[in-house]
Formats: sequence, structure tokens, C-alpha cells
Amino acid sequence: MKKIPANWSIAIGVLALSIGPLLHFQGNTFNATDSKNSTAIEELRPGYKPWFKPVIKPSGGEIETFLFATQAAIGAGIVGYVIGLYKGRSEHQASPSDDSSSPQ
Repeated sequence: MKKIPANWSIAIGVLALSIGPLLHFQGNTFNATDSKNSTAIEELRPGYKPWFKPVIKPSGGEIETFLFATQAAIGAGIVGYVIGLYKGRSEHQASPSDDSSSPQ
């Protein structure tokens, strides 16, 4: 099997997986989980008071989106660093050492 058809099939699969849900859920409105949870808590226990209040109250949806994206980027950076660290360690242990292999 040639590599070009395999690459095209992967590209088509990625496009289908990314565009398919957009077409399937077109026109639906999505609510944040925080608002859904708050509504469910109010229905189950009307007199419930939260344990604490947020330290910083975001002023708008754009700020919330920015904070969420920043949190995701930091998490991805940490995961990428750990994966790279372990990959580098395993490659370093698998390769023979140049200093110990040469008799002098």
C-alpha cells in the first residue's frame, strides 16, 4: 500500500471527525456546566449556600474563555514536558554510552 492514499485517508478521517459533530449539533445551544450545576443544586436544595466565593470574578465571557484557554495551555505544556522527559530518558538509557564502550 502506498503512503499517499494512507495519508489521504487519515486526512479525510480527521476532517470527518471534526466536521461531523458540527453538522450533527448545528443550531443547538450549549450552556456552561457551571450554570447547569448551579441550577441543579438550587432545584435539589433551595437553601444551599456555597462554601466559598471565587477569588476573581471574570467580567465577561471573553475573560472566562481566555482563562480556560490559558489553563488548557498550561496543562498541555506540563503533559508535553513530562512525555518529552520520559521519552528522552528512555532514549538515553537505550543508547550505548560512548565513553564506556571504547577501551583505552
